[in-house]
Amino acid sequence: MGESLRAQTAIAGIGLSEFGEVAGWSHLELMAQSVVRALDDCGLKKSDIDGVFAMIEPTSLPVPAVCEYLRLQPKVMEGTMLGGSSFVNFLQWAALSITAGLCEVALITYGSNARSSKVRPGGFAAIPYETEYGARLVTSYALAAARHMHEYGTTREHLAEVAVAARGWAQKNPKAFVQDPLTIEDALSARMISDPLGLNDCCLITDGAGAVIMVSAERAINLPQQPTYLLGVAAEHSHQQIAQMADLTVTAAARSGPRAFEMAGISPKDVDVLELYDAFTINTLLFLEDLGFCKKGEGGPFLSGGRIAPGGDLPVNTNGGGLSCMHPGMYGIFTIIEAVEQLRGAAGDRQVANANIAIAHGNGGTLSIQVTSVLGGPDTV
Repeated sequence: MGESLRAQTAIAGIGLSEFGEVAGWSHLELMAQSVVRALDDCGLKKSDIDGVFAMIEPTSLPVPAVCEYLRLQPKVMEGTMLGGSSFVNFLQWAALSITAGLCEVALITYGSNARSSKVRPGGFAAIPYETEYGARLVTSYALAAARHMHEYGTTREHLAEVAVAARGWAQKNPKAFVQDPLTIEDALSARMISDPLGLNDCCLITDGAGAVIMVSAERAINLPQQPTYLLGVAAEHSHQQIAQMADLTVTAAARSGPRAFEMAGISPKDVDVLELYDAFTINTLLFLEDLGFCKKGEGGPFLSGGRIAPGGDLPVNTNGGGLSCMHPGMYGIFTIIEAVEQLRGAAGDRQVANANIAIAHGNGGTLSIQVTSVLGGPDTV
């Protein structure tokens, strides 16, 4: 079944709401704006949507809330909460639903007004063991960073390369929320949040929403935009509590990546652009290692010299990522949208030349759930 999903479905439409700080807009209004823009992008009508794959904050029943607000009555509904990886995971289930004939037009969407409403995003219940020690979300990622430093000699300068690269891309994106210049020295001198992670090692909190419309590959050919094909996708889980992570330096991306690449029939050397879930700088380093772009333990030196920044040989998080563009609480859908922009050749000043294969990778929880998708342009099918 896995092999049969290759290029059977395509992303036909994408939409971003206004984002950053959007005062006076609810999470549902932002979501609806992104859906309207995605429908306009692909030339379909709201009444065409018969599959809804959604997560929205703060809402306990996300799919019914979205469907009620949009006045939809879909045949297929899915809202499994896997944190920020949920939306890349929805690509898998939307593709399966379309190829099985359960629905024809799938909407994947997310919205949050975390910044303007001043409500902490994420929807995580307290985890008893870790709560006893006063751990916060950032604490878990700081533990992973500290362990990588201990085992492999990784430095804060290496992590700063990730933040500086993201800012460099954001400066090419007129919509990015933060565009001030950032140097390695700036990042190292910023206030400490949870040692060894400083302010610039941590993602933004913004408002924002996104929407993706998926259809069969056959139908996509006849719609206005160049299709972006789903070539491969795989999900893997390793733990919930960071205390139960078997190795703080190895994520489940080490399993999801190879499976997605196998389905797509590619290897890391074939990838033109990577959109990685960068809630913290350590994420980017770990995912580059675990997805096979460098060996385990070599992520720090691999990042040095601006390799993933504009002008480097491996474009990563080309919109500015969660570190500098936007992060409303769960960032996964925005990895997909930016990958599509790049594969369409529609990314403006940040466009990667000859982009034909892109990775959109989602992370959920505390490095807990990893979902890797491989997306391709017309020349890949």
